[in-house]
Amino acid sequence: MSDPPLQVMATQPALQLIDTLRARHGPLLFHQSGGCCDGSSPMCYPVDDFIVGDRDVLLGQIGGADFYISPSQFEYWKHTQLIIDVVPGRGGMFSLENGEGVRFLVRSRLFRDEELAQLRQAGRV
Repeated sequence: MSDPPLQVMATQPALQLIDTLRARHGPLLFHQSGGCCDGSSPMCYPVDDFIVGDRDVLLGQIGGADFYISPSQFEYWKHTQLIIDVVPGRGGMFSLENGEGVRFLVRSRLFRDEELAQLRQAGRV
């Protein structure tokens, strides 16, 4: 069986913004603790400014930054691939993109049955 699909990925504009923020702030991480659907915003922090919870789920990496999600959000989103994009707007108050004129945005797509089977076999859902 092939590798399971990525549970989180980023668009090129998101990857470019991650690079910009990393150059200014050093190593980064993302955390999705709220929002239930497309249009919610993950928070971006310097690695040393956020304590990851014991139960938080590491979905993967985007642009070299770990992407965590709270357990309750994981239960809601586990059947979907999160696609992190950038749109005009204002980032969350403590998220590093605040003040850049853009914000990170979650888009998603449902995994196909065979992708879910791969994720189950890998112990990811």
